[in-house]
Amino acid sequence: MFNLESHLSPEQNSVLSAVTTAAAGLGVSLFLTGGAMRDMLGGFAIRDLDFSVEGPALKLAKDVVKKNHAEILSTDEHRKSAELRFPNGVLCEIAMARVEKYGKPGAKPQVTPATIHEDLRGRDFTINAIALSLNRASRGLMIDPTNGAADLERRELRATSNYTMYDDPVRLLRLLRFKARFGFTIEERTLSQFRNAREAGMEKYIQPRALFQELHQIAIEANPLDVLTALEEEGLLGLFVPGLGGAKLNAAAFQKVAKAKAMIPFGAPFPTDWYAISMYCLTQQLSAKERSALIANTKMSKSEADPWQKLEARSKKLETALKSARLSKASQVYALLQKAPGEEILLLHLKSQHRLVQDRIKNYLTKYLPTALEVTDAEVTEASGIEPGSPKFAKAREDRIHARLDGRVRKPAPPPEPEPAPQAPMRGTLLRTSRFN
Repeated sequence: MFNLESHLSPEQNSVLSAVTTAAAGLGVSLFLTGGAMRDMLGGFAIRDLDFSVEGPALKLAKDVVKKNHAEILSTDEHRKSAELRFPNGVLCEIAMARVEKYGKPGAKPQVTPATIHEDLRGRDFTINAIALSLNRASRGLMIDPTNGAADLERRELRATSNYTMYDDPVRLLRLLRFKARFGFTIEERTLSQFRNAREAGMEKYIQPRALFQELHQIAIEANPLDVLTALEEEGLLGLFVPGLGGAKLNAAAFQKVAKAKAMIPFGAPFPTDWYAISMYCLTQQLSAKERSALIANTKMSKSEADPWQKLEARSKKLETALKSARLSKASQVYALLQKAPGEEILLLHLKSQHRLVQDRIKNYLTKYLPTALEVTDAEVTEASGIEPGSPKFAKAREDRIHARLDGRVRKPAPPPEPEPAPQAPMRGTLLRTSRFN
């Protein structure tokens, strides 16, 4: 539990506590599973929280929403799972512990409630088949029936069964995505299963919505280009739209966005719809007909297509504001970009032909955001007399940041280092005096 809580952000810890409390109130067994456990044990950043419930998962989800002002983003009635977003921005999934049986490859599975051990044994890869008990009597107990923790230590991807990629062929893509993300090797028998499934043409059984869900996961990867390149090398990129690859893969755009992302200071607030900007890069070189084919092949809804299709139009207003001569101060540029969606800033960095726009974005990422991070609560309190937590503190903090950016106040000088205490001479040492001492 200490390892987990130290890996979670304060916002994620509050969500963990909220879901655990709700589950205890309903008397259901709750476990942290999937990607959260994999990333925690592997030392990776935990992106989302996945909970499995031995009991009525959707009832628990509704109870969590009611008590924590969260919202349900999507619900799968067949698998009894729900995706939630909390007011602090944390995403989580609450799902019923279950066993899925497939009548034929890619078909809708028969779902039955199960114990957490049965659920884990039926997952795709062993590194995703680890759970942590959040129940009062066994809190902190790790459940690992397929020895996934050892595979994490060996940096190896291993399927949980000989039918993993036949039951649900989208796992062919998922295996390559994990390999590209983590840099793991593929265990020999799993690689053999992958090759045999490819020879049997199992990829043609991937359902459109499963294809979209995998595309969405690729788009929000830290390095989407690595995954797309791996898929291209295996001849699987054309599943999304025929002809996607080569120059149409638009590697230059992904690389430029990655460089801009690397300029964002660690810990700086930069809320970004990574799905939107990645999908824009992916589709930038496609024709209108090919974009339509991509939407059709994945059964993408309008709400799923709009973020990347309308991104360029939405960014034009920001570009116009950034070109304005009225932005004469660094604080004014900071205030404008601080309120702008990150995906619009990155798109302008990618496409804008105006030197002033490019310079102001670069200054924001490399100068203004680092300066804002240097302003501490203690400094704000000393300058304004307002304590952290009060309604006016946020405004006082912004005022202090603006003053620092515009040079009206300087960065506080570090406290002087104490002079070292004079050391007594060693016994027997001859002391000499000199005007140069």
